[in-house]
Amino acid sequence: MSVSPSPLTSSAIVTKLRAAGCVFAEDEAKLILSTAGTPSDLAAMVDRRVAGLPLEHVLGWAEFCGLRVAVDREVFVPRRRTEFLVRQAVTRARPGAVVVDLCCGSGAVGVALAAALGPVELYAADIDAAAVACARRNVGAVGGRVYEGDLFGALPVALRGRIEVLAANVPYVPTEEVGLLPSEAREHEPLVALDGGADGLDVLRRVAADAPRWLAPGGCLLVETSERQAPLAVEAFSGSGLSTTLAVSEELYATVVIGTRLSGLSA
Repeated sequence: MSVSPSPLTSSAIVTKLRAAGCVFAEDEAKLILSTAGTPSDLAAMVDRRVAGLPLEHVLGWAEFCGLRVAVDREVFVPRRRTEFLVRQAVTRARPGAVVVDLCCGSGAVGVALAAALGPVELYAADIDAAAVACARRNVGAVGGRVYEGDLFGALPVALRGRIEVLAANVPYVPTEEVGLLPSEAREHEPLVALDGGADGLDVLRRVAADAPRWLAPGGCLLVETSERQAPLAVEAFSGSGLSTTLAVSEELYATVVIGTRLSGLSA
């Protein structure tokens, strides 16, 4: 007769995680213990984390803006710095606004905006099928809709000229620097969510070029980028006719370019 293995203790999990290089082993152990449903689930989760799977993929969720957002394996994990983009968007929006989360990944940004603003008309889109499937769980839970496709091509044409808040967490890592990312990102997140082209701004430029046709008068586009890329990103926004400002958080090491469609700009 086989005997079930004894459940892993908290201290044993911490030891395993620390040996695997997890800097916050104690915190991660608590999260894994609180999420695992059975001893076998617990052992499997610890093994996956020790093998290098991102903690959020192990747990099946990520904390973002105080919310628990589902994150499936091979889906981009929302970063804490992107909470700054959400905060900037909230100050420029109103309850009931038409909100679009473009390059949505798990849909974390859109869900956070809906939670902060109250009822909104929420849409999200991503080119990656796994991300869309995950986002439909998150965004659908708050009454939003998710579409699969390439940027604005995925959205209903009826949204043209109606979007009041357009949040686009585009990929912005230069192609040659993708290999320098932590292994958790390189090996477990989709390349399409990371690689922004030669200078990291290929997708940003495409979004900025088309945004004026989709934004409502006074509507705004918000895109995260790096401090180094900010001048060229601002240039791309301004070149499309958007009134452009830059917001920076030293605390979160976050840079957000914000472009507003002027009332007289034709869509």
